[in-house]
Amino acid sequence: MKVSLFATCLVDMFQSNVGKATVELLERLGCEIEFPESQVCCGQPAYNSGYTKESKEAIKRMIDTFQDAEYVVSPSGSCTFMFHEYPHIFKGDPVWEPKAKKLAEKTYELTQFIVDVLKVEDVGAKFEGKATYHTSCHMTRLLSVKRAPMILLNNVKGLEFTELPGKEQCCGFGGTFSVKMTQISEQMVDEKVCHVEETEADYLIGADAGCLMNIGGRIDRKGKPIKVLHIAEVLNSR
Repeated sequence: MKVSLFATCLVDMFQSNVGKATVELLERLGCEIEFPESQVCCGQPAYNSGYTKESKEAIKRMIDTFQDAEYVVSPSGSCTFMFHEYPHIFKGDPVWEPKAKKLAEKTYELTQFIVDVLKVEDVGAKFEGKATYHTSCHMTRLLSVKRAPMILLNNVKGLEFTELPGKEQCCGFGGTFSVKMTQISEQMVDEKVCHVEETEADYLIGADAGCLMNIGGRIDRKGKPIKVLHIAEVLNSR
C-alpha cells in the first residue's frame, strides 16, 4: 500500500521527530511511504482568518501535489480536516471541485488510517509511564476521529492511561486565535494545564502539533515536569 505523507508546516519546521515516527510506524505496518517535496501549507491559517481568495493558491498547489497519491496520511487531525474542507471551498467550480473531492476521499489522519484502513488496533508499541490524552477540537469535532486514538493507546503495553478532565475543552490554540486573542488563549491553556496536573500523569499525549506546541509551551513556562508527546512517537516506541 502506497502512502503519501502530508507532514504539515509545524511538523516540518518544529517537530521533525513526529514526521520521522510517522514514517517508521507506517513502514513497520507494511506501507510504502513517499514524501512529495512540492507540498506547502494547506492554506488553513489564511482560510480560517477569512482570506479565502488568498488561500486558494496554496490549496491548488496541494491538490496538484497529491492528485496521484493512493492514500494521503497526516499526523494532524486539524490539517487533515482542511483537506476535507477543500470541496466546500471550491463548490461549484467545474475544474477544482472534482479534484478537491478526490483528494478528500483518500486523505486520513494517522490513527484513523491505521484503525479504519489498515484494520490494525495493536501496533505492537511498548511505552512505560502514566499518561493522559488531549482530544484536539478539529480532530474530534470536525473530522470526527475519536475512537481510533483511544483504541491504539489502550493497546500500548506498559502505558498507564488516565482520562483527562475537561477533555472536550479547547486548549486555547485555535491557530490564529492564540495570536489575536492572547489573553483569552492564555487563560484557556492555563486551565488545560491544571487539568493535566490533576491526572498526575508524567506524559501528555496528543495528535495535533499545534495543540501540543501550545500546551507544551505553557507547561515549560510554568516549570511543570510533564513531557509532551505526539501519539505517533508513542505508537512508534518499541
